[in-house]
Amino acid sequence: MLIDTHCHLDSEVFDTDRDEVLARATEAGVTALLNPGTNLQTSARAVQLAEKYENLFAAVGMHPNDSTQWGAESAGELSELAQHPKVVAIGEIGLDYYWDKAPKNIQQQVLQEQLALAAELELPVIVHNREAGADVLKMLMDWQADLVLAGSSLAERPGVLHSFSGDRATAESAVAAHFLIGLTGPLTFKNAKELQEIAAGLPLENLLVETDSPYLSPHPQRGQRNEPAKVRLIAEKLAELKDLPFSDVAAASTANARRLFNFGRRR
Repeated sequence: MLIDTHCHLDSEVFDTDRDEVLARATEAGVTALLNPGTNLQTSARAVQLAEKYENLFAAVGMHPNDSTQWGAESAGELSELAQHPKVVAIGEIGLDYYWDKAPKNIQQQVLQEQLALAAELELPVIVHNREAGADVLKMLMDWQADLVLAGSSLAERPGVLHSFSGDRATAESAVAAHFLIGLTGPLTFKNAKELQEIAAGLPLENLLVETDSPYLSPHPQRGQRNEPAKVRLIAEKLAELKDLPFSDVAAASTANARRLFNFGRRR
């Protein structure tokens, strides 16, 4: 059993064969999938697809690269979408200083408002970070500390650092604050020695496997369209790095995902 905790099945590249993609995921042992939105439109689309497919769940949020779309009504619109019983997280949210598609202060403001929304709704967050590690970590640590002070149950399961690409210190700080670390296709790349060492050294109970489909296809299919069935390749690589049976990694990552996202238990 596996769970792909991050896949963009709402992407138009799946419009011609989405049913077949999901069937292949089932054949590969994937029992649940989580589709995060990246803006209001894709968040609504993720909810619609979750209604259609029993084992597909949704997250709703504004990606940092779309943060200039954020307006006075955006938090309310996301909150309304999040009332759906198959919405299990706020995301994909975060900071992205690589693409520079929005001013840093705007990205930070939008992230802060969505963290506040997640706290209000008691939903974990799915966090995107690209070349903004110090700022992301500070905002997340401050937010999680506030959750602790408020006595929120979310403090013990605040979210996941999606497609982790940071350093060991960042990973260890996040884990100490009860965040999980999401591992994607790059874990399987031959030149990803630092990431592989970090993953090998982190406790298994703090790790998730995810594809970020249709992006980041794992080795040996790097460069091809990614899809949820390939999450098995990531789990297999993690088992190799930790010198554990695949079944142990699959069981643990699935339990971690269910603990974080409360699949099927919101209503």
